[in-house]
Amino acid sequence: MGLKFDAFGIFVIDLKVMVEFYRDVLGVEIDWDGSGPFAEFKHEGIRFMMYERKELKDYLGKEVSYPKGTNGTFELAIDLPKFSDVDKEYERVVSLGAVPVFPPRSEPWGMRSSFVQDPDGNLIEIGSWGKGESEK
Repeated sequence: MGLKFDAFGIFVIDLKVMVEFYRDVLGVEIDWDGSGPFAEFKHEGIRFMMYERKELKDYLGKEVSYPKGTNGTFELAIDLPKFSDVDKEYERVVSLGAVPVFPPRSEPWGMRSSFVQDPDGNLIEIGSWGKGESEK
């Protein structure tokens, strides 16, 4: 068996704001009492964590840097069953405060895709390969 990633972590500016966004806007479940510089969401398949940026320098013992504005270094991708789900989910999360990047569109590689960003500027793709579409 090859290497398997166990967790994905994001270093965030304001942990409370980010937890509220991922919990209340995206609907990711979490048990967090609001204390400490760390939070871990309940997520099947891979652990999803957040850690306050202001703590990282001391933890690592060295200076660190972060992108400003829209973070083009990675994306979080949500795969929905049907193309129509992309449009509905995009509208839902934008209405709840996600920053729109581009609305749903059909890509030449056969995917329906859209992007929003979280309060720290991290990109979130809301997409579908249409695996839940009914055959006609």
